[in-house]
Amino acid sequence: MRSPESLFPQDSFVETGVQKNPYLPLWEYIPDGEPHVFGDRVYLYGSHDGFGGNKYCMNDYVCWSANVHDLKEWRYEGIIYRSSQDPRMPDGNRQIWAPDVARGKDGRYYLYYCPDGDGEAIGVAVCNEPAGQYQFYGIVQDKKGQWIGKREGDIWQFDPGVFIDEDSKIYLYSGNGPKTEKDIGKTPKNSCVMELSDDMLTVIEEPRILLPILGKAKDTGFEGHEFFEASSVRKINGKYYLIYSSVRSRELCYAISEKPDREYRYAGVLSDNSGVIEEQDKNRIQIMWGNNHGSIEQINGKWYVFYHRPTNKTQFSRQACVEELVMLPDGRFQQAEMTSQGFNGAPLEKGTYPASIACILHGKLEPEISRPDSNAQPYVTQDTPDKNPDEIQDENAAPKQYITCIEDGGCAGYKYFQFDDLKKITITTRGCAKGEICVRIQENDKEIGRILVTPSEDWEKNQTDIKEWRGIGTLMLEYYGRGMLDMLEISLE
Repeated sequence: MRSPESLFPQDSFVETGVQKNPYLPLWEYIPDGEPHVFGDRVYLYGSHDGFGGNKYCMNDYVCWSANVHDLKEWRYEGIIYRSSQDPRMPDGNRQIWAPDVARGKDGRYYLYYCPDGDGEAIGVAVCNEPAGQYQFYGIVQDKKGQWIGKREGDIWQFDPGVFIDEDSKIYLYSGNGPKTEKDIGKTPKNSCVMELSDDMLTVIEEPRILLPILGKAKDTGFEGHEFFEASSVRKINGKYYLIYSSVRSRELCYAISEKPDREYRYAGVLSDNSGVIEEQDKNRIQIMWGNNHGSIEQINGKWYVFYHRPTNKTQFSRQACVEELVMLPDGRFQQAEMTSQGFNGAPLEKGTYPASIACILHGKLEPEISRPDSNAQPYVTQDTPDKNPDEIQDENAAPKQYITCIEDGGCAGYKYFQFDDLKKITITTRGCAKGEICVRIQENDKEIGRILVTPSEDWEKNQTDIKEWRGIGTLMLEYYGRGMLDMLEISLE
């Protein structure tokens, strides 16, 4: 899974074409995304999963970036840091999780990360440019040089988030909380914050407990959404927004304060990769879900929430997704819907799209958390092993991602499409299935076409004329019949 130095030359691959969600190439797996705008580009830092992996974050850190004025074109920046560069793991046999990056007072860029393990101390790497070759810098430490997280009684260090305020004070957020009642009190888990010195490495004060965790949230407003992991901070209109993953795991929540290091109030849910909308009481799970981690960023005047979704029935092959956010008059954000649009900023129109961009995907039963034993549920997979960008010079060399395990009553849904002037829909399928795909609009349950499906070992295109329907809606493809179906592409014309 790991690649030699010679691979990944700068600018070796640029993803172009129609916008979609996930917004990176479908064979790239970047979870835990931290977006940052430096200059005229937005850089995505994150963990690096692989397809078919059996662990989180099996690959070294890479970076993708895009011009803030053209979010449809993402450039691969190459490997920026390897786990083997950390002296604690010179053989590179451990994973590095969920990084964050900040530009220091000296103009250099500092990358914070945690290795796998129980409460490992936070490592720091440094580079002269946002997406260059980062070099190991040190381990976050106290004034005596002792590693934070490895001292007696220390709070677990996990998922670091770094923030530099307008007064130049540097804050490092970290921590992990119990996820279930049985986990309470077993280890020194908590949400914490610490101020760093100008060296970006040394803690000035002892870590301060920050957000409520499970078992300690009564009467705080955080009940049901207690802190679990994934700390990330942004400052908006003079207030501090702390984004985190809650005990529900699948959701990104946030809290607001007038101070960077205390007194945060629960503010709501930003995104939920199960498709549930918290405030609309739509509590039926829409798609196989997994853990969630990400943050928010303002790009070219608009706010976005970056998150990830699972694929392949596991939580080890997660893809980067994004949704536009709407800020309410009181400074809170309206929860973003999970869609297939990505940065498009408008409903999808005529064209050919990968079937795997479905934001609704389930069988007759409600989908469960992604796991290998979740059978009889459609899920996203790909047809070849993990590949590196330098191996993919054209579309034919890229792994094909598709939906598999679609059985009677299974459906794939896409938010949203503009249906004006659409005449025909074509679906590329294969499998032992024999039946029909019902094409309908979810909003009014209107059927606009049916596609006959017959058994085929190879990918086969089948189509139907669309009954006239104007407006914006959720495209639903529902299979009824015998056997199992794979779906590769959908084309609207």
